[in-house]
Amino acid sequence: MIPWEQLGTAKIPGADGELRLLRRGSEYSIMTGGITLMNSRMSGSEKALADLTCAPLADRAAPVVLIGGLGMGFTLRAALAILPADATVVVAELVPAVAAWARGPMSDIFAGCLDDPRTRLEVTDVGALIQAGDKNFDAILLDVDNGPGALDRPENNSLYSMAGLAEARRALKSGGVLAVWSAMPDTEFSKRLSNAGFTVDEHRVHAHRKGKGSRHVIWLARA
Repeated sequence: MIPWEQLGTAKIPGADGELRLLRRGSEYSIMTGGITLMNSRMSGSEKALADLTCAPLADRAAPVVLIGGLGMGFTLRAALAILPADATVVVAELVPAVAAWARGPMSDIFAGCLDDPRTRLEVTDVGALIQAGDKNFDAILLDVDNGPGALDRPENNSLYSMAGLAEARRALKSGGVLAVWSAMPDTEFSKRLSNAGFTVDEHRVHAHRKGKGSRHVIWLARA
């Protein structure tokens, strides 16, 4: 078996942990400690996050979409494949090295999507863009940390708190959608979404792009 090769490391702002970028042949993995956060062979649920959220926007004039978390670009690429030519897709990535890896060792995976004229990459906390928003977005897609059960950065919990959900609702246009990815179910988070005034649908989707393996959770919360 081909051994893993470490290509880079990165500090996580506001956390004690470290990200590691690994490659084995054509497969890439981003890990923290012994936990795999992202793997290039497991893109099914990240693509589903974009498919479920952006399909209703395909015929809308000049939709504006915010994606929290660049990762390996699976959600971004899927969104660009659906959204119209006049769309704007703002991607917030907290870790500068992840943005650098996207144009460096992982450039083949990203396949030029960062150069799409609809894409605007912001190296910042997605929470700051949400807080600054006032009915700016047709959709907000959050694939941050491990979902509502934050794993790497305690500050991410604020995105999923009642206050954070209220900020997201203010940042959405009327009828806009907050879409949230999670590695696992979370009954309490489903209740918080409803209590924050959202109409909620919960989807279980396969992690693997071939529709196999474990399932992740996507909440679609309509304002």
